[in-house]
Amino acid sequence: MKDNRAYYDDFAGWYERERHHGYHALLDQLQIGIARPLSASRDVLEVGCGTGMILKEIAPVARHAVGIDISRGMLGQAHDRGLEVVEGSATALPFADGSFDFVYSFKVLAHVEGIHQALEEVSRVLRPGGQAALEFYNRHSLRYLIKRLKKPHKVSDETTDDQVFTRYDRLADVRGYLPPSLALEDVRGVRVLTPFAQAHRVPLVSTALAWAEHQARDKRLTARLGGFLVVICRKL
Repeated sequence: MKDNRAYYDDFAGWYERERHHGYHALLDQLQIGIARPLSASRDVLEVGCGTGMILKEIAPVARHAVGIDISRGMLGQAHDRGLEVVEGSATALPFADGSFDFVYSFKVLAHVEGIHQALEEVSRVLRPGGQAALEFYNRHSLRYLIKRLKKPHKVSDETTDDQVFTRYDRLADVRGYLPPSLALEDVRGVRVLTPFAQAHRVPLVSTALAWAEHQARDKRLTARLGGFLVVICRKL
């Protein structure tokens, strides 16, 4: 198993190859739709910003936005976009206490072994009353079932997606990870209905699925079945 930094550096060069259309673009749109309203005129931190695909959409509406990532390869591309980014770990955020009004993290926390420490860090850098949108991989989802059935896929010539630590959680697990200073306010679900990414390559099917995913994201019953479970928390 590779360490996370090596894993992400390994495919940083082509990470965006499929991010601008189809399935991956839809995921970004669904996640941006969660984070952007909570970012307006606030000091914002993205934990695990990668190449800045989401941060570039958040920065224009925020008062101040900064991203952090462990991968220098990813950060180089984010920096080239003119974004403010910092190298660092989710379990040791290089910011002072109470630096932000809003912290968000997508597709990252499921790969952090020290999840309790990471969430303590999120709470620490939030101001009282500040909010966080934190995404976890959902064990109670169609995506998890598909992942269990399929073979690992390559992220580079030398690396497959099973070579990085990945954790799938139930909502009850996520509640248990939250420190007492973070109160859960809401739950959103990303990729509730999509059976497999290739479905979004079929024009009419893709359009229908995209519409359905936007509808399912914010509804309480369907959100809890999202392959990506996003909890909205507030700092007490």
